[in-house]
Amino acid sequence: MQRTIGIIMNGVTGRMGTNQHLIRSVLAIRDHGGLPLANGETLMPDPVLVGRNENKLARLAAAHNLSRYTTDLDAALSDPANEIYFDSTLTQLRAEGVKRAIAAGKAVYCEKPTAGTTDEALELYTLAREAGVKHGVVQDKLWLPGMLKLKYLRDSGFFGRMIAARIEFGYWVFDGFHQPANRPSWNYRKEDGGGLFLDMFPHWRYLVDNLFGPVSAISSVGAVTIPERVDENGERYRSTAEDSAHLTLELENGMFVQINCSWQSRVRREEILQVQVDGTDGSAVAGLRDARIQDEAATPKPIWNPDIPNPIDFYEGWTLLPDRDPSKNAFLAQWELFLRHCAEDAPFPWDLLEGAKGVQLAELGLQSRRERRWVEVPALK
Repeated sequence: MQRTIGIIMNGVTGRMGTNQHLIRSVLAIRDHGGLPLANGETLMPDPVLVGRNENKLARLAAAHNLSRYTTDLDAALSDPANEIYFDSTLTQLRAEGVKRAIAAGKAVYCEKPTAGTTDEALELYTLAREAGVKHGVVQDKLWLPGMLKLKYLRDSGFFGRMIAARIEFGYWVFDGFHQPANRPSWNYRKEDGGGLFLDMFPHWRYLVDNLFGPVSAISSVGAVTIPERVDENGERYRSTAEDSAHLTLELENGMFVQINCSWQSRVRREEILQVQVDGTDGSAVAGLRDARIQDEAATPKPIWNPDIPNPIDFYEGWTLLPDRDPSKNAFLAQWELFLRHCAEDAPFPWDLLEGAKGVQLAELGLQSRRERRWVEVPALK
């Protein structure tokens, strides 16, 4: 038996919304015949595209054989067939859309950051809880194959006691003067919700919390390294949002995590994202898909001597973990979990409170940068 579930998809005409959420998640589920449920039913998503530009919506709908699109969010919310509201609009618009969906009694699934401030993000959680609607936040990197391998290593005890982790993330984003920029211009305008703190710190919060342990304190710095850029229309504009940020997190278990993230860093590593975890019994280095390990028995014993060429190739002695389990697109994997949460009350711990924790880390990171000191990260209630 097939059950159809209407999904309001607000703000999916952008690159990530179109590719990751619409095409590779919701439409992928549809094209594979729906999502099998525990009771034997098949859940078939029926998206309605919502946005501000009707021409963009019409083109996107036509390209993917969709008949439902509208610029009227209230009309979509008033339709009882639409049970889920998804939001990937601009950060400044997200909270308002989520509030309207909660008021309409819809389940809410949204991108991060969930709001521009911790107070507003907590308000969304409170409203959803009081309304009794299901709610979730996209935390996609947890389902990347490389991060799943790190989780396996942790759960199997490979590391022994985890001591520290280091995360390198980012790449060079051109300023637009000699080559077109490879990221949208709003990313570099604070007034439009841009900046690495609000953009990336929510990712680091859920990744660190889920892989290594709860965060207890933060120390961070950041900068606008490129003061002027050229936008998509060839117009110059002033950069007002940080394009480089560096932070250290202290965890409740005593572990430290160092994170370097920059849109102005040329990559000399295997992947755009690289996570190294060091433990008493072994270490691992993981990217988006692969992970390499080195246990204590395989660890070399270097001797510091700058007067001779280095005799050790430190890239050797690491073992590539096999791809034993098939992996899905990370966004698709979480979409399936949320749909099961809505359809059969399956567990889904990545809720709006978890989303508020990400906004909190961004705010406290900005405070640490401004005051040039460590800042405690209190538990959100």
